[in-house]
Amino acid sequence: MLNVPNYEFWFVAGSQFLYGEEQLKNVARDTQDIVDKLNASGKLPYKVVCKGVMTTADGITQFMKDVNYHDEVAGVITWMHTFSPAKNWIRGTKLLQKPLLHLATQYLNEIPYATIDFDYMNLNQSAHGDREYGYLNARLGLNNKIVYGFWGDEEVQREIADWQDVAVAYNESFKIRVCRFGDTMRDVAVTEGDKVEAQIQLGWTVDYWPVGELVDVVDAVDEKDIDAAYEKLKAEYDLNPQDNSAEHFTESVRYQLREYIAIKKFLDDRGYSAFCTNFQDLKGLKQLPGLAAQLLMRDGYGFGAEGDWKHAALTRLLKIMARNDRTVFMEDYTLDLRKGHEAILGAHMLEVDPTIASDKPKVEVHPLDIGGKDDPARLVFTGADGAAVDVTVADFREGFRLIYYPVDCRKAEAETPHLPVAKQLWTPTVGLKEGSTAWIQAGGGHHTVLSFHLTTEQIRELGIMLGMDIVEIC
Repeated sequence: MLNVPNYEFWFVAGSQFLYGEEQLKNVARDTQDIVDKLNASGKLPYKVVCKGVMTTADGITQFMKDVNYHDEVAGVITWMHTFSPAKNWIRGTKLLQKPLLHLATQYLNEIPYATIDFDYMNLNQSAHGDREYGYLNARLGLNNKIVYGFWGDEEVQREIADWQDVAVAYNESFKIRVCRFGDTMRDVAVTEGDKVEAQIQLGWTVDYWPVGELVDVVDAVDEKDIDAAYEKLKAEYDLNPQDNSAEHFTESVRYQLREYIAIKKFLDDRGYSAFCTNFQDLKGLKQLPGLAAQLLMRDGYGFGAEGDWKHAALTRLLKIMARNDRTVFMEDYTLDLRKGHEAILGAHMLEVDPTIASDKPKVEVHPLDIGGKDDPARLVFTGADGAAVDVTVADFREGFRLIYYPVDCRKAEAETPHLPVAKQLWTPTVGLKEGSTAWIQAGGGHHTVLSFHLTTEQIRELGIMLGMDIVEIC
């Protein structure tokens, strides 16, 4: 699988000299204790590093510069342990170029009525400090994340963990490089977009490569590598030749594995983590990549069909955020409009990620009836039941728009013997009619990324970090 760097998050507390050195030592002690226990909780996907107590504008400014400089740091968590004059944070916060989480918490989670005194108050003034600090961030227009509650509660730790995944995705967004094999599908509007603006705003680098360059790599794949990949495929999935002759089935599957090995090598050698293909531009290839694309997405690569580079990048980005858990490229395929059955059947010609399969995927070979190429092998399976979020990105002249809604997913109601593809049924939680109408009005396209792992709050946070226009349908 494509790996993500082992990021960390720096944690600082805000205070001032008003309370004296002894109290500042207690502030530092409490801060370190919170960080140690957050790391020991096992709830956070990334390590938190305690960087002490901030009391001066110069110290805060240098700290934020250090955050920007250190590539291993994905973001900052701040806690106003006591009253920290917010003017001290202005310069440093304006310089910060990474995500910021304001943890509005308190070291102790109670009011000890019988013993409370001014010493206690001096060490438990987050209710005061959070308002001062929050005002400054609001005035700077940061749109930073605020997590409120006792730091030891599982709910608060889960919110921090979810934000960490979003912050890492934000950092990784500026490393995403999409390889376009061919152009976008002719005469289609929704797959078009401003690649320069995508790099400026979202960090996505999108490059064109002629299919002929890939064909050279495909033709050079060693047969022994295909043999090894074939044995591994047999161990992971069920091979289902059906009416195909053994020779035809094996040849088709092996060619898809040849494409898988070649595309992976092509991407890795050139530093790409996502790619897109177009069935109108396959000169030199015997088959449209089907099984090959599915296996690459399973490995964590982003993909977009019909030359859709935006969703190739979005798939990779959301896979990073979900740690490659049940997050897949998808397409609105066909509808069930019967009362009581309202749903969208999501699928694609070939390319849906097997990580959402509820059954063991089968490797099958069937005609494609489009593209004029040989019968491609593909993984056929049924999706899963559960809550998910469906996301698309659209390009408008004023910028990129992130459109999403929560959906209720379920398995298809029956087998589709004449439609041998991976398939997933879902319905917007607001209802098919309401959700689809709002989606269309917002300019949402037919290509999406469907995730059982991510939440609508995480999608919203990502859109805010990237400065996208957000349309949430719920």
